[in-house]
Amino acid sequence: MLQKMTDKELAPIPPDFMQITKLVTDNLTSPYSRAMYAKALEDFLDWFQNTGKRGLSKAVVAEYKVVLQGKGYAPATINQKLSAIRKLALEAADNGLMDDQLANGVVRVEGVKGGGVRTGNWLTLEQAQKLLQAPDITTLKGLRDRAILAVMLGGGLRRSEVATLTFAHIQQREGRWVIVDLVGKRNKVRSVPIPSWAKQAIDEWKEKAGLNAGRVFRAMHRGDRIVGDSMTSQAIADVVKKHAEVCGYNLAAHDLRRTYAKLARKGGAEISQIQLSLGHQTVMTTERYIGEQQDLTSAPCDVLGLRIN
Repeated sequence: MLQKMTDKELAPIPPDFMQITKLVTDNLTSPYSRAMYAKALEDFLDWFQNTGKRGLSKAVVAEYKVVLQGKGYAPATINQKLSAIRKLALEAADNGLMDDQLANGVVRVEGVKGGGVRTGNWLTLEQAQKLLQAPDITTLKGLRDRAILAVMLGGGLRRSEVATLTFAHIQQREGRWVIVDLVGKRNKVRSVPIPSWAKQAIDEWKEKAGLNAGRVFRAMHRGDRIVGDSMTSQAIADVVKKHAEVCGYNLAAHDLRRTYAKLARKGGAEISQIQLSLGHQTVMTTERYIGEQQDLTSAPCDVLGLRIN
């Protein structure tokens, strides 16, 4: 059990990661937020231990913010990680594990101001097709991985949503397959149409694995053996990373969501329908998300008339 620190002392970090993160995640209602905060705190605590810090303080958190900036994280990502750490300090203080003055110092660490709109990363149609074909579908694991990629490219789901997807979610509506009543970020509920090829990929995995209920995707050991009845969102991200590296892409799981939106828009889909599938609150959010107002094909620099010999 932690002892409460005086205002002149530093609050030590307990060695058990789950003990400290549980203080934060137990008070969050959204599964997405719980997963993101847990990962943010795990990363922070890893850094804290590896650098030999003595305790939690405003100076330590400010130093960690500089580390995150040095790694090239987007301002929104850094601010989300800092938010989790602030919550950690407050929960520790509320539970008598940290002095209020120290906790308030951590809370006062300012976030990072964003400038402009990040372009983000996405795949071309040819690159996305190559990624979709990367898994070895002669194996059970390959069928699973292809189905994961198909859902992400074909429906624009977040990795946390893929991890919690169940067979009950996949239903027919108006003659097509739809992921119905999916609970996403901030507990928003939406329904997402998926293409027939994504449903086919799910079915082939389902039949080979002998599954018909519960979570669609399961963890697997070497030897094509299913273990447990679910996968973590980090495991979903690892699947994307593994096959992206095979294709020679520097790609994160969320980039498949942006790829879905970009390819849908280029294919003629209405921006309002893309917004509904992604679960964005406004069309403007979706426009910023895919850079709708910036044309990278016919750009201003193309008509300058300058050249070099």
